[in-house]
Amino acid sequence: MFSAPVYIRGSVKNCATLLKLDVPAIMAALNVELGQTEKFKEPPPFTEESNTVVDRLMFLLARLNWKIGLVGGAALGIFLIVALAGLAWRHHKHSDPLAGLPPAVYQSASSSETLPLPKK
Repeated sequence: MFSAPVYIRGSVKNCATLLKLDVPAIMAALNVELGQTEKFKEPPPFTEESNTVVDRLMFLLARLNWKIGLVGGAALGIFLIVALAGLAWRHHKHSDPLAGLPPAVYQSASSSETLPLPKK
């Protein structure tokens, strides 16, 4: 019925007090009885042991000082934005927009004359 001896002890103590019985004697008898039972010999653990990555991460996040974490996160975000902008600028600066286009001949829209491309 109960999963932990603390609930059993509390219920027995409340019932014994309500019925005006000898509470210390009943509690001593209950302790002897619970000590003989394998299930209630030792108190149950507070939580089940779990060492997954998510549990460790949640533990670290729970211990994090949010003021320091917020400042650190903002600094990291600014650094990433500046680094990505620098990479984009460098790529844009060194790229030729006409690279990869085939050679072409200029043709004016008003006449059918064409001009040849200059020789290199």
